[in-house]
Amino acid sequence: MHNSGNAIDWFVARHVHEGHGDWLAFADPDRTLTYAALADAAARFAASLARAGIGRERRIGLLMQDTIDLPICFWGALHAGVIPIPINTLLPADQLAYILADSRAAGLVVSQALLPAVAGILAGLPDLGLVLVAGDQTNGHPALADFLNRAPAASPPVAASPDEVAFWLYSSGSTGAAKGTKHVHASLRATADTYGAQVLQITADDVMYSAAKLFFAYGLGNSMTFPMSVGASAILLPDRPTPDAVLALMHRFQPTLFAGVPTLYASLLGRPDLGPGAGSTRLRRCISAGEALPEHIGLRWRERVGVDILDGIGSTEMLHIFLSNRPDAIHYGTTGVAVPGYDLRIVDEFGAEVADGDSGELIVAGPSAAEGYWNQRAKSQRTFAGRWTYTGDTYTREADGTYRCGGRADDMMKVGGIWVSPFEVEAALASHDSVLEAAVVGHADADGLIKPRAFVVVAEDFLHLAPDDLLALLKAHVKTRIGPWKYPRWIELVESLPKTATGKIQRFKLRAG
Repeated sequence: MHNSGNAIDWFVARHVHEGHGDWLAFADPDRTLTYAALADAAARFAASLARAGIGRERRIGLLMQDTIDLPICFWGALHAGVIPIPINTLLPADQLAYILADSRAAGLVVSQALLPAVAGILAGLPDLGLVLVAGDQTNGHPALADFLNRAPAASPPVAASPDEVAFWLYSSGSTGAAKGTKHVHASLRATADTYGAQVLQITADDVMYSAAKLFFAYGLGNSMTFPMSVGASAILLPDRPTPDAVLALMHRFQPTLFAGVPTLYASLLGRPDLGPGAGSTRLRRCISAGEALPEHIGLRWRERVGVDILDGIGSTEMLHIFLSNRPDAIHYGTTGVAVPGYDLRIVDEFGAEVADGDSGELIVAGPSAAEGYWNQRAKSQRTFAGRWTYTGDTYTREADGTYRCGGRADDMMKVGGIWVSPFEVEAALASHDSVLEAAVVGHADADGLIKPRAFVVVAEDFLHLAPDDLLALLKAHVKTRIGPWKYPRWIELVESLPKTATGKIQRFKLRAG
């Protein structure tokens, strides 16, 4: 086995070389894939890319549901030195067109179910020479299965520098166009050696299920990087991770590790049939990221399911979690401490470090930072300042060394001259039994002063209450929990909250409403 900096050598070829090729790498509801079969399929995908004229350093979009086809295409691209771009499957057509045009993708692999989403934009993408469809109904495009089966003789993976760009992820960003975030080969292993090995503590015997999808940095680490770093298995679900689908999958596959986002944990807790292990007798650890986990959700989950949730924060720019609670040190309501290998600072607008207890912007230095954004120099310079990456998240460091989230920098509001974090108000609301989910935004009152405005999804057991009684109850509850000036002046009862594909609440939509 030749050694290069190509990540495929360590994540795939190593397991085959060590005699573990028959170990299960991935299972979806219909198929399974061993490490040897993955190595073989990746090599065939690479050979067919070469024959199709897609050479090294070209880009290929992967608009794919989570099935075993996605790892084949991702690692097959790395095998060839082609740069895969996993794309958010829930984006509207105009944003898909933007990403494919911005990246000048030479190829696209699209799941059959997602073909209608791109049918109308393909003609306007002159760089896109190859469109493959994963599935049987291909609408005249070549099928991925045929592309793999008719591959010419395979060559070994290309030798790559650890510092060479391996793949891109487009970061959604709450404002402006998505940014192509360029990650190098070495960053995949860096996240496995830090969070994967030392916080998640994954082993070869683990079975991982991540409700967060592979197109999302969090899901890519959970379902691919961490299991593959130790020869473990991951379960992939092509469908939406509804509470029904998640619980059915937990029962069927009995995973040992589960990764979700706070809104999913809240939804699952709303289920009367949620019990020990959330359906898996082997469940030993749960993790959360995407947005801060409210304290009461962690406590209620531990009580009902019997397993703790490790809350952490990561970003597309850092590839995975760099600040997290640890199995031996869980402080619900905080994001924990730095993941080994990462340095954190909280700075003011001039870049000076703030005192403990004061809020500022969280910045991070560590081995998995992206190289920069594609063709967005000013934004690259703002985010990547030498070894430090600016997160855009507001944090305070407590006296005990744990870090507490204050929300996105642009979500903070001043009420009566005092900074108020919408997350703090949301957590106070959500700690009341009647609240399934809550989102808070700033809203101007009649005098033009900003005050908190809340949107609340009511738990079923409380739907019989008169709305006015419920609103009065909730306002009083927040006042006593976090302070009289912080209570929401307006509360709207809603059936659901607008969310991104990754489960984050879209506060900008609530602000505009």
